Amino acid sequence: QVQLVESGGGLVQAGGSLRLSCAASRSIISINYMRWYRQAPGKQRELVATMTSGGSTNYADSVKGRFTISRDNAKNTVYLQMNSLKPEDTAVYYCNANTVLQIYWGQGTQVTVSS
Repeated sequence: QVQLVESGGGLVQAGGSLRLSCAASRSIISINYMRWYRQAPGKQRELVATMTSGGSTNYADSVKGRFTISRDNAKNTVYLQMNSLKPEDTAVYYCNANTVLQIYWGQGTQVTVSS
């Protein structure tokens, strides 16, 4: 059982930065994949960033060079650092944890980038 609690969403101007946090209810050291997704109104849910338990990362082409996924094992928390934000980044962002047995989702947090 893993509960995910997100924070850090909000309103930011284009070109600004925002850091999303996803706090897990237990250790994330052995969780196979931690991921961030986003979904804009009327669009498909999009995989934004992935981090494996070994520390490998991968990003959607639309955010490469601007977003960074990271983790703090001591705090049981993963982060999504978002820089050079664009209006098209506006979406609900979801934290996702993929274990051997189950997949868990956070509640989603709204990110709005104004132009």
